[in-house]
Amino acid sequence: MESLLHISPFTGWVYPNETVMTWSVLIAVYPYLTGLVAGAFTVSSLYQVFGFERLKPVAHLALLTSLCFMIFVPIPLLFHLGHPERAFNSTLTPHWTSAMAMFGYFATFYVALLLLEVWFAYRPFIVEQSQQKTGLLGKFYGSLTLGSTDLSPNAMRYDKKWIFALAVTGIPAAHGLHGYVGFMYGSLKAREWWASDLMPMIFLFSAIISGVSLLVVLYVTSCKLRRIPVDADCVKGMAYTIWAFIMIAIVLESLAFANLVYKGREGIDMIMEYVTGPLLVPYFLLQFAIGMIVPLLWLSYMIWRRSTGKAMVIGVTVCSVLVLFSVFMMRWNVVIGGQEISKTGKGLLTYQLSLWGKEGALMAIALSVAPIAVLFGLTKLFPPWAEHATHAKHVGEAA
Repeated sequence: MESLLHISPFTGWVYPNETVMTWSVLIAVYPYLTGLVAGAFTVSSLYQVFGFERLKPVAHLALLTSLCFMIFVPIPLLFHLGHPERAFNSTLTPHWTSAMAMFGYFATFYVALLLLEVWFAYRPFIVEQSQQKTGLLGKFYGSLTLGSTDLSPNAMRYDKKWIFALAVTGIPAAHGLHGYVGFMYGSLKAREWWASDLMPMIFLFSAIISGVSLLVVLYVTSCKLRRIPVDADCVKGMAYTIWAFIMIAIVLESLAFANLVYKGREGIDMIMEYVTGPLLVPYFLLQFAIGMIVPLLWLSYMIWRRSTGKAMVIGVTVCSVLVLFSVFMMRWNVVIGGQEISKTGKGLLTYQLSLWGKEGALMAIALSVAPIAVLFGLTKLFPPWAEHATHAKHVGEAA
């Protein structure tokens, strides 16, 4: 650290003169969770809106995944705040020129939309369970029917129209929710590493590949735990989605970096020193080489060879894990990396990640895993598997 300090012979100031890195690892977890929300909802919309039948086995799982992760999206922000109770002030008394103040409204609207779509998607199952279950569980499902127990063909057509309308509305809502995060960083002119017009698109496309990758891992794992065959066509469909969007993500990130270097604005020397020094491993090796280039080449090889069966499932799953790691490293390199470059352009800072504490590594891991634990419990009450959806459909047709 001392080797990077600069003392001005004229003023005696010590650079870099920033003593505190304001945003911690939790602020890197926050956009990571929002990206998983947007990406998972994209998979559901590909089936509900665009009719990708091969994605039907994960359509309901994608909805539940998006809802569970969305519940935990504000938690890193609240833990980061010194007074979490003041978070509501930005919603109750908003400042209309603040991008952060708009998050409360976007998040509330999106949660309401997700709850409605999940309710319509599961209404036949809820009605069926309310009639079959007794005791506390029966009352629970009965309360969720909201008094609507009609499963006639006309009612089911009405539900499908609502699901389609909500899915169409949710596409710009989900993508706008995460695009806003990129907009927030890209509009901060004080940070040379962030100030890019491509930042919203970079966040958006990386969100899509991370959400789809998460669903691959969840779906394959759930099939193994339930000891049922993995739908190879479904996994292949998600693999094509990852393969297509990862190429766009790589191009956008490369353009953003090339644009930064080509402009050569003030502070570019310090940025190049940082990129070729402390950021060399996390940025070029972990984020790009291991997390993006390897999955892209591996998926391309499997598509070229038309791989099928167990080899294809294992390959796509491993690539999905690498993509999830890459997207987290991207959030880390943006949030933490942007702050390690001093705003004066003279000297570098070092972020010390602690293990304990409300903003430590264990808390970040816990907040990342907690949505999966909630999802596991939710799937017990609302099974997202295709066989349950088919059975509920037959119940509606019989009624």
